[in-house]
Amino acid sequence: MLRLTTFVAAMMFAASAQAAEPAGDLTVSFQNLKAKTGSVMMSLVASEDAYADKAPATSQAMVPVSGDTASTTFKGLAPGRYAIKAFHDVNGDGKMGANPFGMPTEPFAFSNNAHGNMGPAKWADASFEVRAGANTQTIDID
Repeated sequence: MLRLTTFVAAMMFAASAQAAEPAGDLTVSFQNLKAKTGSVMMSLVASEDAYADKAPATSQAMVPVSGDTASTTFKGLAPGRYAIKAFHDVNGDGKMGANPFGMPTEPFAFSNNAHGNMGPAKWADASFEVRAGANTQTIDID
């Protein structure tokens, strides 16, 4: 019985040690904004499925634009791999503008300044590591 009690106590300690893993903060800065209107609409995701819109985003933000840069900070993120998809909603209608062929008419970008080919950038190119403490991601959006 003593061995079982010791084992259970050890497992509880290990679980609490994992749960107490320090969180990370992520500051995302968008630069080279041409229009000084609207907002940058962005999704922060923590999996390839979420990046492909098959699972919910970890967080979303609407960052007001009034100059050629805009930024926001996500606090308390679990360390791991993340990616960002964003567009500059220049006209403020809450959706990404597109032409009749479905091509975006408003600026868009991905983390790591990754570029897509006939679609969004690949998860492997856009994903980055968030570690405990302060993290930054600077994205050119044009």
